[in-house]
Amino acid sequence: MITEVTMPSMGADMTEGTIVNWLKSEGDVLEKGDKIAEIETDKTVVEMETYAGGVLKKIIVNSGEKVDVGTLIAFIGNPDDELPEIEERKSEAAEVLEEKVENTPISTPPLSSLESLNSKQNNDSETQFDQSDNKPQHEGQSRTRVKASPMARKLARENNIDIALVSGTGPAGRVTKNDVLSYVPSSSINSLMIDSNRNIDAKNIPVTTMRQAIARVTIRSKTEIPHYYVTHEIDMTDAMLFRNQLNDVIKDQGDRISVNDLIIKSLVNALVKYPKWNSFFSDEQLLGHTDINIGIAIALEGGLIVPAILGCQNLSLIEISRSSKDIGSRARGQGGTLTQDELTQGTFGTSNLGMFGTDTFAAIIVPPQAGILAVGSIKKKPVVKNDQIVIRDIMNATISADHRVGDGAEAAILMQEIQTNIENPINLFR
Repeated sequence: MITEVTMPSMGADMTEGTIVNWLKSEGDVLEKGDKIAEIETDKTVVEMETYAGGVLKKIIVNSGEKVDVGTLIAFIGNPDDELPEIEERKSEAAEVLEEKVENTPISTPPLSSLESLNSKQNNDSETQFDQSDNKPQHEGQSRTRVKASPMARKLARENNIDIALVSGTGPAGRVTKNDVLSYVPSSSINSLMIDSNRNIDAKNIPVTTMRQAIARVTIRSKTEIPHYYVTHEIDMTDAMLFRNQLNDVIKDQGDRISVNDLIIKSLVNALVKYPKWNSFFSDEQLLGHTDINIGIAIALEGGLIVPAILGCQNLSLIEISRSSKDIGSRARGQGGTLTQDELTQGTFGTSNLGMFGTDTFAAIIVPPQAGILAVGSIKKKPVVKNDQIVIRDIMNATISADHRVGDGAEAAILMQEIQTNIENPINLFR
């Protein structure tokens, strides 16, 4: 039985792919799951697996060619199977010839009988036609030979676009469907321009040592750790009221609780209840920790660091607040320096972009930690409470979790515990 192998879709936004290299040759015996080709998408190169066993009977699309998703690229079958007849794929030379004919104007012979019934003024004129669809060619349309896919030509004709004006991004400058879809006429661009003399500061920016370190850590994180994300909408109304009342009580002793302090304490209490998330993944086991060390992402002029408050499980809300302020000051070079343990012994991270007006975001996990909690700004929103529409203070919080440590339901349970703690501020005294 013959099996057709087609260009696979490797993402919802993938429309075409390039065969970088065939890993198997015609006549090779394949088993289901064998890697047969390297496919390049707009994001990466992926090894394609076969979903059928048999002999690689024929390769239809050669290495280096780009084709649309779903295009037939090969046949797999039994040694004695006969290949079905397929429409011969045009070579590049044939396509160029076809494009030349398609873009060459021709003259229509006089339509004597019809013209005499309507008007004599066209008897001596010649009307130019585009042979490809028998429609008059637009005035000024280029007759230059252009390399373009059939779909690109069709879209160009339907949208009255001169395909010669479209820049091609395909092989050898070939115009693709996406090139036509993204084409903006120069007249439209000019009408949108406000100041054609703007100068952009395009100077090169040296990469600092800190930025290099950030690059290494984030690459390692996204390469090694399978991230997934769980977002909850948290009602902060009662927590904000609690915070205001507590700050009134403790202001005489010089303390002040921030929203971030409430979040950290809620997270700590949740990790006490679900200590699995206070561990690191290793190949044979999850490495647990007796201390909960919460990292706080701090933006500096040169980059980002995530020092940790150590032993948070034994700290009260006010003590966490004091430690957080102390670490922030020392991170910015005020009142001392950070210790090696503070910089390296974090067990779970936090990141807050609420002060910038950010609603929702997902942070990158600091290896080898199991997760990081990202929170946005608190905004007043209409919500339904007890069947009534009321205005509440709402904050979005997202956990980025290591799938090797726990599955989605487990992270959702942890997120639910954090939400319960902060929506019921009495829990923050534990």
